[in-house]
Amino acid sequence: MSTAEKKKVTRKKRDPDAPKRSLSAYMFFANENRDVVRSENPGVSFGQVGKLLGEKWKALTSEEKTPYEAKAEADKKRYEKEKAEYAKKQA
Repeated sequence: MSTAEKKKVTRKKRDPDAPKRSLSAYMFFANENRDVVRSENPGVSFGQVGKLLGEKWKALTSEEKTPYEAKAEADKKRYEKEKAEYAKKQA
């Protein structure tokens, strides 16, 4: 199938009132440390920042990851609660 033959897939519009998904422990870590990585490595590309953050995350011990995992768990509970309230409104 050539590119001209492919059908354009339209995605369903996201409801602006729908709750935002919960963040993972890694995302909390990345948000906290992104500026630090940029200041330590000036001039690196966006992709390189992501790679460096990934390497730092892998290097953390399970004790060092605990606060981020706790934040992720709390955010997951927030999302589940908001999702339930949103579903009630939709029904």
